[in-house]
Amino acid sequence: MQTILNFIHKEKYELLLLALVQHLFIGIFLSDLPFYTKVIWPINMLILGIASVGVFIEKGHWKNLIQKVLFLLVFALPIGLTFWGSNPYYFIFLNIGYVVFFSFILWEVLNYLIKPSYINTDIISASACGYFLLIEISTFLLQFFVYQNPQSFKGIDLSCPASTYMDLVYFSSITLTSIGFGDITPNTHYTKLITSFFGIAGQFYSVVLVGILISKFVSKTEK
Repeated sequence: MQTILNFIHKEKYELLLLALVQHLFIGIFLSDLPFYTKVIWPINMLILGIASVGVFIEKGHWKNLIQKVLFLLVFALPIGLTFWGSNPYYFIFLNIGYVVFFSFILWEVLNYLIKPSYINTDIISASACGYFLLIEISTFLLQFFVYQNPQSFKGIDLSCPASTYMDLVYFSSITLTSIGFGDITPNTHYTKLITSFFGIAGQFYSVVLVGILISKFVSKTEK
């Protein structure tokens, strides 16, 4: 057990990066979306929860406790869809839980990026994790509004939870990267403003990240 924990801690950002990528984009390889909702989604969250453990090892008792509680919550929520999936309030609670979970991890990743004065594979992996965590937070925050008001967006497939989620992963990705194809558009004042905020946040993260990486590279070269 200790050997596994040591490996998770040593490769924490690489494992977290792989877990985030598979969670966001595994739908590329799936055609049975109800199967995704009932089976793949809980498995994804189990993988993400395990991968996030390494980020909080040696971070103190309270951070580890919060991580464990949030992990159990986000793992249990997709399982609960079988019983309460028809209740729109359940989806609202689910999305809030996911936003809190990913925000908590993002905060720890950003703390790590700011502190070290060197570049290594962990820094590169943590940088990528930060971007994918922004996509996760954006996706579940926007999904929260979609389940409150189905007219919040134009072009979203509301036929099943998996379709809605994947459409919002796509929308969040193209918003944060400032591509913006226009096939999905916000349709209320609050979703327009939130989309604008995440577009700015994505550009700000990129600019600040480049500055951090350059400063670390210069610091390493001088040393």
